[in-house]
Amino acid sequence: MLPARPRASRPRWRGASPRALGSLVALGFAAALITGCGLGPGPVPEGVHLTVTRDFGTRVLSQTSAPKVQGAETVMSLLMRNATVSTRYGGGFVESVDGDSGGEAGGQPLDWFYYVNGIEAPKGAAATNVHPGDHIWWDLHDWSQTDSVPAVVGSFPDPFVNGIDGKRLPLRVECASVTSGPCVTVESRLAKLGVLAPLAAIGPGYEPETLRLLVGPWTAVSGEPTVHQIESGPRSSGVYARMSANGSTLTVLNERGTIARTLTAGAGLIAATRSGEEDPVWVVTGTDEAGLELAAHAFDEAALHNRFALAIAPGGAMLPLPAPASLGG
Repeated sequence: MLPARPRASRPRWRGASPRALGSLVALGFAAALITGCGLGPGPVPEGVHLTVTRDFGTRVLSQTSAPKVQGAETVMSLLMRNATVSTRYGGGFVESVDGDSGGEAGGQPLDWFYYVNGIEAPKGAAATNVHPGDHIWWDLHDWSQTDSVPAVVGSFPDPFVNGIDGKRLPLRVECASVTSGPCVTVESRLAKLGVLAPLAAIGPGYEPETLRLLVGPWTAVSGEPTVHQIESGPRSSGVYARMSANGSTLTVLNERGTIARTLTAGAGLIAATRSGEEDPVWVVTGTDEAGLELAAHAFDEAALHNRFALAIAPGGAMLPLPAPASLGG
């Protein structure tokens, strides 16, 4: 079966010719025949996690570290084996999972999106194989502000442990100061997970098949082009926050793009984003050194679990991004 909501799939489908759309639907039906029994007698992927949430991870619908598997699996077959799924458009999109449906709510569009090891997959769910250790995350959310959240932090410690498409990638931790407390904290948290990464000064951009994690106050990390997108909000970066150019303010947004709160001195941010099909870039940052220190101490599985991104208010209160609509300014 074709993907629920691969990145930018809705515009492509809307513009597809009848012949092309018919081909996609036919592929959906063909894949549906496969999903009943997995992909066949291939090796069973072990250690897989399956999470189903809604509203940007704020409501957990189901979560298991031992989903039912049978032979090789795709992301779609794994979901269908472990939940009651209905589809639309001839099997091309997930309509509902265990009764939670896409459509509209309050005039805003809702759809199902999926992430593998914290990365929005560029292919359809039926074309994406499940590898050992993968964290598969489906989320039903409002996409009125952006139809693409290219990377999220809520599957931590992935992608650092299990990588991308079954391949563990090298990680480079780049710091404003490699001897600073926040840099050492981040390095030690990764080392405890068995992820050994060299520390380096913040460098010049993209390197193929290498994950990057930048640690420093906003003024030190914002020169990296992918990270810089966060200044422009979710339509550019997929992160429901905006950092000011001078790093003095962190504006927290809700799912409608409305300002929920403006944080100043002592605020931190942990987020991930990416440019095109490049590997994701993570950032642990703050409006200043105090905010950076808070962000570094929040760099762990408990704080990041099921979060799309995380802001930390002065004093240490953690604010999931996007913020709940009820959060005041």
